[in-house]
Amino acid sequence: MQEYKVKKSSIDGLSNRISVEMANIFEIEPEKKGDAYIIKYGALKRLEVKIGPKGNTIIIDSESDPSVEDEVILDTNRRFRRYLDAVTGYTTKERVKQAKKE
Repeated sequence: MQEYKVKKSSIDGLSNRISVEMANIFEIEPEKKGDAYIIKYGALKRLEVKIGPKGNTIIIDSESDPSVEDEVILDTNRRFRRYLDAVTGYTTKERVKQAKKE
């Protein structure tokens, strides 16, 4: 399970953006279970995303499928990074900087 900060300017409409961007980037309509959105895609047996308790983070829980081909893994990773960029408002580089600070 991983928690990612969301930019203040991206907090409004976060719940909607979680599901909309999932559908746009992974091209799969997410299933809503409680407060979480869930999909299965490529190298991910399960990708579950929900808003953190304070409302300024997202919590991601995932399960990988190591049996898929390298190309599928690369595609899944690219989409996942794009998804994080779109939902959190931070680029990959900014997220890495934040992680190093913490």
